[in-house]
Parts: sequence; C-alpha cells; structure tokens
Amino acid sequence: MIDEHHIEALTKILGDKGVVARPEDMQAYETGARYDQGRAAAVLRPSTTAEVSAAVAYCVRNGLALIPQSGNTGLVSGSTPDGSGKEILLSLDRLTRQFALDTDNRSVRVDAGVRLSELNRRLEEHDLFFPIDLGADPRLGGMVATNTGGSRFLKYGDVRRNTLGLKVVLADEDGTVLDLACDLRKNNTGVDWKQIFIGTSGAFGIVTECVLNLERVPKQTATAFLVPASGAHVLPLLNAMEERLGAYLSAFEGMSKNAIAATFAHVPSLKNPFQGGNVPDYVILAEISRTWAPREGEQSLDAVLESVLAEIWESEEAPLADAFVGPPHEIWALRHALPEGVKHLGKLIAFDLSFRRGDIMAFCDHMKAEMPEKFPDVTVCDFGHVGDGGVHFNLVVAKDSPLLTDATFEQRLRDWVFAVAVEQYRGSFSAEHAIGRRNQGYYDFYTPEKLKEMAGGLKTLTSPGKLGSVRFG
Repeated sequence: MIDEHHIEALTKILGDKGVVARPEDMQAYETGARYDQGRAAAVLRPSTTAEVSAAVAYCVRNGLALIPQSGNTGLVSGSTPDGSGKEILLSLDRLTRQFALDTDNRSVRVDAGVRLSELNRRLEEHDLFFPIDLGADPRLGGMVATNTGGSRFLKYGDVRRNTLGLKVVLADEDGTVLDLACDLRKNNTGVDWKQIFIGTSGAFGIVTECVLNLERVPKQTATAFLVPASGAHVLPLLNAMEERLGAYLSAFEGMSKNAIAATFAHVPSLKNPFQGGNVPDYVILAEISRTWAPREGEQSLDAVLESVLAEIWESEEAPLADAFVGPPHEIWALRHALPEGVKHLGKLIAFDLSFRRGDIMAFCDHMKAEMPEKFPDVTVCDFGHVGDGGVHFNLVVAKDSPLLTDATFEQRLRDWVFAVAVEQYRGSFSAEHAIGRRNQGYYDFYTPEKLKEMAGGLKTLTSPGKLGSVRFG
C-alpha cells in the first residue's frame, strides 16, 4: 500500500474516474491474461497525454513505482504488478479519444489505449486496416511496447515496420513528453528515436499516441490446409509457395496434430476436413490475397491456389502430401481457436520462440523426441508462424501429473527449453511478447554485458524513474 495522501494528490491530477484504489475494483487490472496475479497499490487511468505526464511526474518525484498496462493480453508478466502491493498500475484504457485518419497518406494518428478491433472497425468503411493479425485484442500502446507480429507477418511485417511515429511520456521528474508523432515514411534526419520505445516493454517511456501505417483490406482471399510430406518438407513447401505466388502469399501458419486434436475436442462445432477425421501430424494454413475486387476474365484466387498446389504436387520429390482448399472463415476458425483448445488440456506452460526458418521444424522435432525422457506427462502442442520462423511452443501438463507437485518442475522445464532454443538452435526466447518479469532471468543470462550496460544507459537517459517490470541495466 501507499500513503493515502498520494492517492488524494493523484485524484486531484486525474479526477475521481482516473484513480482506482479499492481492492475489489483493482482485481481485473491485477490479473493477467493467463497466469499472472499481483497486487497493486492503485490503478491510474489518465485520459490524455497531459494527464499521463502529470501523473508520471508526480510518481517519479515521490519515488513511486509505475507499471504501464495496455490491454493486459501479454503472456510474460509484463503488465501486471508483483505481489508487494507497492507498484502502481498506469492503465491506458481511458486513453481513447484521438482518431485522425489520413486516407491519402494511408496512415492514422490514434491514442494508444484504442483496441486493435476498434481501430480496424473504424477503418473498415475506408477499406483500410492495421495489418497485425492477432488472436487477442490488445491496445495499441502495448502492441508497440512488445512489437507484436501475428499471423500475417509474412506479408505485412510487425508493428515496428508499420509504425511511423509515436508520442511518449518519459518517467522523469517533469513527465517529459516526446513528440515523435511523425507522419513520414522516409525521414533520415538523425537517430530514429521512436525505435527505442518499440519492443522494449514500456521501460523507456509510456506510449500515449501512435501514427500507424495502414494497408488496403484484401478484396479476394483463398485459403487451404496443406499437409506436408514430412516435417523436413515444410520449408521446401514454403519455398515452393513463395516462388510461385510471390506477394500473393499472406499467411503460412503451422499447426501440430496435438494442438489441432485438442481444439477439435474443445470446440466440437469446428469442421474437421481431414479424411476419416484423422488429423495429420502437421498441417499448414496457407492464405493468398489480393487487394482489388475480382475483374472480368481474371482467374479467381481459388483457381490460382489450386493450380499452384497441383504444380507443387506434381513436382519431383513433391513436399506436399495432401491439400484441402476451403472457405477462409472455416479455415481460419481452427487457427484462431487453437489457444483456447490447448489451454483446456491441462496446465499450460507457454513459450514464444523464434528461429531461422530452416530450424523451426528441426527444433520442434528435437523437443518432441526428447520430451518423454526429460519430462514425462508433458505434451507438446505447438503452432505458430512458420513463414517468419515463429512458434508458440505450448507445453501442457496432465492435471493429475505428479510433476505439478514438484516445486522445481516449471523452472527446470523453462531452463531446458530456452537452453535448447537459444544455445543449440540460435533462436530467440521472446519472438513477439517482449520480456516481462517471467523472462527477466533469461534476458540477464543471455544478453552480453556490454548490451545490458548500453540498455541500462538508455533507461537512465530516458526514464530514470521506477518504470516498467523489466530491468534493462
């Protein structure tokens, strides 16, 4: 808890709606998307950049620790307080007023508390969208802080690639506002300061406003489930698709048999397209798209996809064993249901990893072979963005497993998975969820001392106050 006079002072700055201090009202903010549960001293809910600045300045001058919270959809304990009851949450949930669309520039200036779904709903009438496709519905500030990628990274890139400018409040005694909200795509006039605040977990400053690149909504799409001849054929299949489809290819998502089977069991309304209901060992969701409406005499995208798949099928040492072309809404329904399906199998321990594209299947095969010996009762339910080397490496422990009574089990499991991913396969322990308290120890262990020293220097330079859940120095 913090002294009552701090609550009174912050209420004067933010108003009655801007401060939540009763324990029963803070629970939703203290509870994370999956397994986080902390205790906050208070929750601040500013509605403007000026209010964020004033509140942050007060907290820094009084030595109060702040944890920025956006949509609270992350999985690495980055947006929830610890258990001390001494950290103040600063939520972006009221920072939603600004929405300035520039259709000619194909960009939008928007407050950081706006949710992704709301942004795209408002853009829909203009045939534009922010091209980061996620299963969750985060707020934009958190997407910037974690540099999210998503299912269509292959075509559109991540948040970093689609951010033109930012407005940021620094955690110093003045609550300094940095106006980096540039609308330009080309601006080589020195250091690109906005990059310091993208993907760094909110430790260097609180994003309050974003200027985002927009893309045209596809008017034609075609999708298919592809069954590779084997795990070793996934990359050749991707290469064959890219060679023949170029910029048409917008998604290439991998799904393991265990993940799919768990999802069909949890969501019986999903259509099972596989012969006899037998799920293959591995399945690829492929999507191709065009931004223009169908033209007279133009080959449909379904026909394009079927033609390309037939060509690959007939090639020498074909990497494709089977394919099912189907309606996009049915195909994507399975992919979007995977996180919930896997979660209901038992205790879920999730990893967000990234590899070179050629290593992702080798890593997964290696872990599936080693897991029964290392950790019996743990089931691998992996799925992810194979086209860009990302994998949601989900491990599920049976509810009655004796492993759950072992206090050291989860730490040993995490240590082993990260050691194999980073040391043997030269991968990343955080593909698109940033660091957070859950990954702090691995950042400390795997980051070279000089880089930690430089990051610590940037933290001191930008936000010397107690900001964020991550220690960069």
